[in-house]
Amino acid sequence: MTGDAGRKSSRRRAASSAADSPRVGSRPAKSAARHAPPHARRGRPESPAPAGSADGLDCIRERIDDIDCQIHELLNERARCAQQVGRSKRSAGLSAVDFYRPEREAQVLRRVIERNKGPLRNEEVVRLFREIMSACLAQQEPLKIAFLGPEGTFSQQAVLKHFGHSVRALPLPAINEVFQEVQSGHADFGVVPIENSTEGTVNHTLDMFPSSPLKICGEVELRIQQHLMGRMSGLENIARVCSHQQSLAQCRQWLDEYLPNAERMPVASNAEAARRARDEDGTAAIAGQAAAEVYGLNILVPDIEDSPDNTTRFLVIGRKLFSASGNDKTTLLVSAGDTQAPGALHQLLGPLARHDITMTRIESRPSRRRKWDYVFFIDVAGHADEPPLKQALEELRKQASLFRILGSYPCAVL
Repeated sequence: MTGDAGRKSSRRRAASSAADSPRVGSRPAKSAARHAPPHARRGRPESPAPAGSADGLDCIRERIDDIDCQIHELLNERARCAQQVGRSKRSAGLSAVDFYRPEREAQVLRRVIERNKGPLRNEEVVRLFREIMSACLAQQEPLKIAFLGPEGTFSQQAVLKHFGHSVRALPLPAINEVFQEVQSGHADFGVVPIENSTEGTVNHTLDMFPSSPLKICGEVELRIQQHLMGRMSGLENIARVCSHQQSLAQCRQWLDEYLPNAERMPVASNAEAARRARDEDGTAAIAGQAAAEVYGLNILVPDIEDSPDNTTRFLVIGRKLFSASGNDKTTLLVSAGDTQAPGALHQLLGPLARHDITMTRIESRPSRRRKWDYVFFIDVAGHADEPPLKQALEELRKQASLFRILGSYPCAVL
């Protein structure tokens, strides 16, 4: 039952032959060439070797060592360039947060995808280049990134996907505290969930923006794989299942079918659920792979989410707006003087339609100014500083009682 319930778990990829150890002392001529400058080795013709022979494998391994040496030298050269950029910016009185250019990173990653000819998949080369940029940026000064913690949450995974591992990740217990840490300058940026593809909007995040001066600087789309985990070895001893309320909702059908009698307990985060599963008899958790590793739990059933393309979108929040990247999204906060008046929303959206602006999302939330009065969060395609969106926003600003550009930022890259 467990295998059927969990469907198919993802297969782990085999380790690359690049991990093979070099043969010490073999072929001294090529070994010396391995330490030659990269430009002296590029374009060197390869001698064919008999397939499957020991000599053929030795040649391939030595070629891999050659390539590794070139890659290593070029990585250090890139890091030295990053250090030069850092010194130049520090001499101009700029701080760590000024080193980060999300629009520049998005452009680099898009070019990575455009020139990728395989065999590595786009996702793999993007991840590699993200880590290279993260490590090089840290040569200047590591960024401090606040996120909805504790460790092991999907928000932490979103941080690592967007910023790489060479940052200081700061777990915080609540979304409003993420906003506070960024606003106070204790964190350079924050990462907060905004919507799930099956369960919709995270209202707590939306409700922070009307009273916060922070801007949206980027977005992250994270494929969510929910696993059932615990200290037990089977389903029969599970009395209760803990998880964030969104995760419980994303796995509702599976729970109805396979654990209909287990109590469902919403908690503040999936990591908190994993902690309880570690400490309490009869308690299982729904969380991601990282939580199972952090809290030492068995994955009882993998991939129990009801939707096969379950995805959560996260926002990167910061203290300023950034330039256009060439493929951007803008988020607006707008309202009319009387949102109950006939055609109020139609009039607000009129400038977008007249200028052929694509609206990708709209949400309403209580304005808290008076009862039955609302503000609207609108996502549109384009950057606020570029036409035709710039002209449309100028018209919208004139007729709205509330108008704020929450952010113009690069669309998520993969």
